[in-house]
Amino acid sequence: MQPSPPPDDVVAARFLVSGEVQGVGFRAATRRRAVGLGLAGVARNLDDGRVEVLAEGAPAAVEALAAWLHQGPPSARVATVERSEAPASGWRGFEID
Repeated sequence: MQPSPPPDDVVAARFLVSGEVQGVGFRAATRRRAVGLGLAGVARNLDDGRVEVLAEGAPAAVEALAAWLHQGPPSARVATVERSEAPASGWRGFEID
């Protein structure tokens, strides 16, 4: 998917989620939640056992996803969520990598 220039009212953030978050449907649940919020981006497993989430869209939607990531789907056990701001890159859709 080729990124396009983001509109001015888009914010982006990078989240690193640790705990029992791989092998429990975390990325798929994150995608469903992000799409429902109108966000674009990607969720991917990292080699160290964390899940990385890059999300961009309306500020309130990014905040809603951030709050949800602290809990995740029922099968997950989230320990920590680290957040950093990221440049909006014009993602289209929300992917699982």
